[in-house]
Amino acid sequence: MSRVSAESEYQDDQDSLRARSEQAIGDLAQALLDSNVLENAVHAAFGAREKALEAQQAAMAALNLPSAGDVERLERRLRGVSQRLDEVEDELDRVAREVSGLRRELAAERRRAAESEDT
Repeated sequence: MSRVSAESEYQDDQDSLRARSEQAIGDLAQALLDSNVLENAVHAAFGAREKALEAQQAAMAALNLPSAGDVERLERRLRGVSQRLDEVEDELDRVAREVSGLRRELAAERRRAAESEDT
């Protein structure tokens, strides 16, 4: 047998093995998808997860500890309050500038009035 022929036969064997493996994996995957046992196991796992979450929430509530959702809601509310406080601070700064300007105008007006009385 020539070297080229041996390599070709080896490649054919590899291709055949790969095709059979892919077929076997496909058949196994289909069998798993069609399996009621797998479906029931997945359903039970999700049910157990839900019950575990409920138990965790009950335990945290009994210990008076906030959940992640509680902390996230509080964080959103704090951001909203902070934003409103920033707006109030900006408005107070604007009012303070206006009052300062009015005081300057009033002081200037008083000086003019005092000067006119002196003359």
